[in-house]
Amino acid sequence: MTRHAPTPPVPFEPEFTQRLRHIFEELIVFNQVLGLKLIDIAADHVSGRVDMRPELIGHFGHQRLHGGVISATLDAMGGVAVMAAIGARHMDEPPEKRLERFGKLGTIDLRIDYLRPGLGEFFTTHAEVMRLGSRVATTRMEFRDAAGKLLSTGSAAYIVS
Repeated sequence: MTRHAPTPPVPFEPEFTQRLRHIFEELIVFNQVLGLKLIDIAADHVSGRVDMRPELIGHFGHQRLHGGVISATLDAMGGVAVMAAIGARHMDEPPEKRLERFGKLGTIDLRIDYLRPGLGEFFTTHAEVMRLGSRVATTRMEFRDAAGKLLSTGSAAYIVS
């Protein structure tokens, strides 16, 4: 039996990724509070970064990142991964039309596992969609320190319609 490599997804147009980045980093004000920036936007995954700042410390004695920052970041990244997957599903539509589809997106369920304390200069995060249905999407997320050590994992379900 011959196996064929999966067809790589068609890359997004610069207009789509720029607008999605603008929505995520500038129009969602809480993401500004977190300092959350998108590094990569692809049809099958997204990645981002949060720089450590004094405002994000949860344990003053140990200078650890607040757990709420971690959970909010993972939730936001799961949501933008769903946005990218929806955008990829509808590549036959113009970018602006695809961006309008995100109006009903919302978190249904979120689970975070804190594995290690959030210490470091910056943190990276990665999210991917496990399943994109017509009404619900499920995601898996990771939160890592600057050295790439896994600090937290997450999974979530989002309403998409």
